[in-house]
Amino acid sequence: MLEVEHFSKAYEGTYAVRDLSLVLPAGAILGLVGPNGAGKTTTLRSIAGILPVKEGAIRIAGRDLAREESAAKKSLYWIPDDPRPFDTLTVAEHLEFTAALYEVPNWHAEAIELLERFELVEKRDAVGGELSRGMRQKLAFCCAWLAHPKLVLMDEPLTGLDPRGIRSAKDSIKALAARGTAVILSSHLLELIEELASRLLILARGQKVFEGTLADARATLSAGEAKSLEEIFMAVTEHRQDGAPPPAP
Repeated sequence: MLEVEHFSKAYEGTYAVRDLSLVLPAGAILGLVGPNGAGKTTTLRSIAGILPVKEGAIRIAGRDLAREESAAKKSLYWIPDDPRPFDTLTVAEHLEFTAALYEVPNWHAEAIELLERFELVEKRDAVGGELSRGMRQKLAFCCAWLAHPKLVLMDEPLTGLDPRGIRSAKDSIKALAARGTAVILSSHLLELIEELASRLLILARGQKVFEGTLADARATLSAGEAKSLEEIFMAVTEHRQDGAPPPAP
């Protein structure tokens, strides 16, 4: 569902991401982790098509993001860390707009089920500008699930959610992957990554330092010792935090 080949992104002569390659199959949940400034958000925003791709290539469901932008974007949904719905559209109208944008047929019954799952039924007539951060997050989930994308990108998706919302979000992310959607989940909550992700990508100073399963990480990064993701993360990123990011040529 996602192919990234030798992708790099530089700002004012300094690389935020350098020579990143990865392949993400259908139904996989990739946990994207790294220290602040590691390049996680730049990577996500570039895959989402918000930032232009000038070095390397990104393909979504076989569509090149640079050459077939509209077709590629139609296969993905982006949930930022603080979703901003349209101020004057109601919750229900957001779902109607999403269904039209992604050409989803017979969407009404699923929309109602999603509103119930994420406890937004009573807010269906509230406009986006009235919603709390947690409600905005729940609305973003509803729209993403309704769109039936092949790839979903999530940046700190549990921020602002109450405990019931967190449980619903976790269960729904698992169900989303089970139906074949590929998911990239970026979070500093390493226990969330450890619970949900089937694969792991660790970035440090804009470069990939590990990609594989958590079992692979334990075997290759901790000499086979049974360590938590937090211990592995601290060990693999600690010595890469000194100094500035690599300059662009």
